Amino acid sequence: MKQQMMLGAALVLAALPAMAETPVAEVKYVDGAIAESLTGAPGDAAAGAKVMTNRGQGNCVACHVISAMPDVPFQGNIGPTLDGAADRWTEAELRGIVADAKHTFEGSMMPSFYKTGPYIRQGDGYTGKGFEGTLPPILTAEQVEDVVAYLVTLKE
Repeated sequence: MKQQMMLGAALVLAALPAMAETPVAEVKYVDGAIAESLTGAPGDAAAGAKVMTNRGQGNCVACHVISAMPDVPFQGNIGPTLDGAADRWTEAELRGIVADAKHTFEGSMMPSFYKTGPYIRQGDGYTGKGFEGTLPPILTAEQVEDVVAYLVTLKE
C-alpha cells in the first residue's frame, strides 16, 4: 500500500507543469534588456552567489571583482567591478547582460550565458567537431534568474 501511495504521489508530481522556462529562441531583448523573468519566478540570491563563484557555471569572479565576496580568491579585473551593479543597471538590464551581454555591449568579451548560437568559430580546426553553430546554454534560465537576484543586491 505504501509503495502504491508513493508511486501515486510521484505520478501526480510528474504531471504538474514544470516551472515555465523561456526557450532561448523566444527571449525578447529590448535595448539589451529582458523585461520578463526567464522562469516566471524570482531567482534565489544565495544560489546566484554560488553560480557566480562556481568554475563550472557562471564563474563571474574570474573576470569581475565583487567586494561582497571577500573569501573568494583571485577575482578578475577584465570586466567592470560588480560592486554597485544594482545602482547602474535595472533588473531587466542585468538579466539581458547575464543572458547575452553582446546585446548591450557589442564588443564584450563576456560569454553569452543563455544563448545556443549561432557562434562564430575561428579557423578550420573547429569545423566538423559536432557543434556547428549551436551549443547548449552555459546556464539554465533558473541559474540566470538566480544570478540576477544576487546582482540586484549589490548596491553602493
